[in-house]
Amino acid sequence: MTTGPIELEDLPGVGPTTAEKLREAGFLTVESVATASPSDLAETAEIGESTAKKMIKAARELADLGGFRTGKDVFEQRKEIRKLKTLVPELDALLGGGLETQAITEMYGEFGSGKSQIVHQLSVNVQLDEDSGGLNGSAIYIDTENTFRPERIEQMVNGLGIEDADPAEFLKNIHVARAHTSDHQMLMVESARELAAELRDSDKPVRLFIIDSLTAHFRAEYAGRGTLATRQQKLNRHMHDLFKLVDENNAVALVTNQVMSNPAVFFGDPTKPIGGNIVGHTATFRIYLRKSKGGKRIARLVDSPNLPEGEATFMVEEAGLKSC
Repeated sequence: MTTGPIELEDLPGVGPTTAEKLREAGFLTVESVATASPSDLAETAEIGESTAKKMIKAARELADLGGFRTGKDVFEQRKEIRKLKTLVPELDALLGGGLETQAITEMYGEFGSGKSQIVHQLSVNVQLDEDSGGLNGSAIYIDTENTFRPERIEQMVNGLGIEDADPAEFLKNIHVARAHTSDHQMLMVESARELAAELRDSDKPVRLFIIDSLTAHFRAEYAGRGTLATRQQKLNRHMHDLFKLVDENNAVALVTNQVMSNPAVFFGDPTKPIGGNIVGHTATFRIYLRKSKGGKRIARLVDSPNLPEGEATFMVEEAGLKSC
């Protein structure tokens, strides 16, 4: 049994040169090799297809992929799931008690709909103990649009009304990285894995992974229909890497997404999230946020494997998210 993270070099026949070629092509982990097709891998690593098949077989054995588990095993794993609360009772009720660990929650909406406000609030809340609605952990925040504001964290910590709560201590447990391109963003997930491994035995293990926003770089770099397939493949790999990360750390993944207008819609809301079916199918929970009158925000649960669709309203105040 291998202990610690499994590296590409641990695969039989993979030396530093081949490992580098694989990483350049986006195969950053043994799991990504295990789930690749032999033809893709052969072309990427410039090896024969039979060698690629052996490499994939070895990766599957090493990563323990491809085996079946009983429903009882899955049920036991589900018992480890924790809920991170927004501390807005209506919003938490909509989410079945809060955001689940071992899942990706996607929040999409127009500019000013409250996406980054929720992200900041949960960066604070995750550090609270479980009795207070948190997960007693730290957060990793991959910032693609320069939206992180430490001043906002300070306001929200003060807004919790906890005696002796020090905003500086809360800021210490939020690890922020700016991602400048889609490739850089994907690489950040790998860096997040390393940081999470370092903090696993600390007082504040990583319990929240944030990408704000998930699709901005992909949308800007892959404009036009000709690049759509490449964009979707990269986005698919990116989402699956994130899934593995939250599984390994029993953490919450929270991604924000932009919307685009669909002019073909005459009735109802013409906005739909970027990323198409790839993001839609990979995210476990999808929440659509929109502005309402009087500074209210409306959150609609659009997709969930086990919760009914519904809506909840909340306010964004200087002190953070609050009930209406």
